[in-house]
Amino acid sequence: MRAVLKVLAVALACAGPAAMAQELTALARVDPEASAVKDGWFGKTDLTVALSQGVPFRVFLLDDPARLIVDFREADWSNVHSGDLLAKPGRIAAVRFGAFQPGWSRLVADLAEPMVPDEIGMPIDAASGQARLEITLKTVEEAAFAKAAGAPVDPDWTAALTAPPKAPTIDKDTFTVVLDPGHGGIDPGAQREGLDEKDMMLNFARDLRDALRRKGVDVLLTRDEDIFVALEHRVAIAHQAEADLFLSLHADSLSQGGASGATVYVLSDDASDAATEHLAARHDRSDIIAGADLTGSDDQVAGILLDLARQETEPRSEALAKFLVEGMDGAGGPMNSRPLRRAGFSVLKSADIPSVLVEIGFLSSKRDLTNLRDPVWRAVMVGAMADAIVAWRDSDAALKPLIRQ
Repeated sequence: MRAVLKVLAVALACAGPAAMAQELTALARVDPEASAVKDGWFGKTDLTVALSQGVPFRVFLLDDPARLIVDFREADWSNVHSGDLLAKPGRIAAVRFGAFQPGWSRLVADLAEPMVPDEIGMPIDAASGQARLEITLKTVEEAAFAKAAGAPVDPDWTAALTAPPKAPTIDKDTFTVVLDPGHGGIDPGAQREGLDEKDMMLNFARDLRDALRRKGVDVLLTRDEDIFVALEHRVAIAHQAEADLFLSLHADSLSQGGASGATVYVLSDDASDAATEHLAARHDRSDIIAGADLTGSDDQVAGILLDLARQETEPRSEALAKFLVEGMDGAGGPMNSRPLRRAGFSVLKSADIPSVLVEIGFLSSKRDLTNLRDPVWRAVMVGAMADAIVAWRDSDAALKPLIRQ
């Protein structure tokens, strides 16, 4: 199966992503009305994606959980909703799609039972140039699915889709902050009343970047557009930039315990409470949501030697969290009843960079949702966080000689 799928990808690629970028650069639009998932007889399911033109693509399977992955070059999903493609759950339980990397999009289908592609094709209408990706899946035993699963080993595709963004050259004589807008691309994060966490946090991060730059701080974003960035790549960007501080921004949805109010998290092997543990697990599923192949990784980020520099970095992270809590509270918050908490978020597992994760609010809270929509409230919160970061920087610099002693 892997060989078949790889041959298909190579044939369509016409020598790989480099050739694809040269030969097909126009954006193909996905037609939601002509696209669908349909369960048929004898354990077969048809997946059809209608496109305004043919595009290079590849298809493969991932296990644990079982997923079908389709990568597209230059396919625009912006006018398509999951309900357009999947009217109701069946052998395919859910579908997600959207931007994955610049110039690339991805469709992820969660499989309710083990299925493998039986037929794959993309017929193109000679007159109109319109195309239809047609995949017929058939039910198989779990052992057969496991044998077929795994991302194809193709250096060109791997380089195009998984290379972490390179951080721009910076002047290391200045204080550098890396801001990490949560989620992105195919992973929308929390969703409520037509709002996506990924969009709100990108806008918030851009505003905070501008506020910090006005204070003379160098700022980089792990993503400055609507693309997916893997968790380990977010941390890698901070290391590439030799960051002095890493700040991850979120506005999640959490029904447990009626979560509301801004909350700042620092790294701990043990979560402060059950709700926090659940939240960390949700965040760390981002790579699975986006169709990342985690086979053999066993939490790559957690594999970093966390004990290195912990004696110095952990107290600095906690001090940063306290500055943020005090600053945001002083600006009116509102803050969570326990605003400083601990959890094992993967993006906080850099041993040598002070790192915190801030839930600006929770989309599951009506009050927080109203605040996050309010540009005046956001501006006040951005200003408070920028002031807190600069205050921590100055305090941290004053303490460094004592730490070294």
